[in-house]
Amino acid sequence: MNRHQSSAFNEAGINYMATEEVDPRFADLDAWSLTSAMAAMWEGQLAAVAAIGHALPAITAATEAAKAALGDHGRLVYVGAGTSGRVAVQDGAELLPTFAWPSGRVCFIVAGGASAFVSSIEGAEDDVDDAVTQINAARLTPHDVVIAVAASGTTPFTVAALQRAGSLGATTIGVANNAGSALLVSAKFPILIETGRELIAGSTRMKAGTAQKVVLNLISSGIMLRLGRVYQGMMVNMPPTNAKLKRRAEGMVAQIAHCDPSHAARALEQAGGDIKTASLLALGLDRGDAERMLKNGHGNLRCVFAELGRDRVPRKQAAAHEQGGAVKP
Repeated sequence: MNRHQSSAFNEAGINYMATEEVDPRFADLDAWSLTSAMAAMWEGQLAAVAAIGHALPAITAATEAAKAALGDHGRLVYVGAGTSGRVAVQDGAELLPTFAWPSGRVCFIVAGGASAFVSSIEGAEDDVDDAVTQINAARLTPHDVVIAVAASGTTPFTVAALQRAGSLGATTIGVANNAGSALLVSAKFPILIETGRELIAGSTRMKAGTAQKVVLNLISSGIMLRLGRVYQGMMVNMPPTNAKLKRRAEGMVAQIAHCDPSHAARALEQAGGDIKTASLLALGLDRGDAERMLKNGHGNLRCVFAELGRDRVPRKQAAAHEQGGAVKP
């Protein structure tokens, strides 16, 4: 047995899932005062997050591999059923507004299809044929990264989808809350989050679901960090699609370029809303040079500043400063 299998067997050698067991401590939870029950459920959430700490090396390895595989055209493919599927969809759906990750580079393989995003589809999680069909339809390549999530780690749909994806050469990441499960054994990068028994037995929307959400947040955010879509703690690829986001974008440009808000707003308008380009315009570069440098730096603003020389001020910045624009760093 490998390390993902051993603890999944009890002394009699029978496979079991901790997430499905009744925890004796909470057998009378329904008889407790609501105050006590709320405190217990809150503590369970804290324990779920704490359980992730042991998996950080595995999460980091999976994230590094995902970044390396994606290149310029690879997709993030989320796979799941039921609660786990909806948690996965939530993570993927946020990539466009947060990081301007193209919608064509994210794909959802969910038991029951799109209708399962908001409702339960009976029997869908057992449909292995549909899992294979959906994976085949996605036309995966070795640049695609498949992240499959299942609390039990045994969901037939999710396991079959991951296995088929692996056979097609995609990078496969499996996230499960029970050791020894088929999902972990089948994944190239297994991530075990042992959240243990739920306060309400089998209700994996609670501890297991919380842990899954955090793990997916870490993986996707880590990928975006490595791809240069974050600079100085800011989401510099964010599309400013409404008034609030436009103000946020102007603030980012002002902070990066050390300029006043009005100069940042003008630069952002000239850049067509692109925060990285606007930051370079605010520093005195013309748009052609800014776009060229960003292209050469694969969109990584830190690489661009390294090329410029962080202590060197572009010639045009002096003029901008005289006009009340960019302030010398």
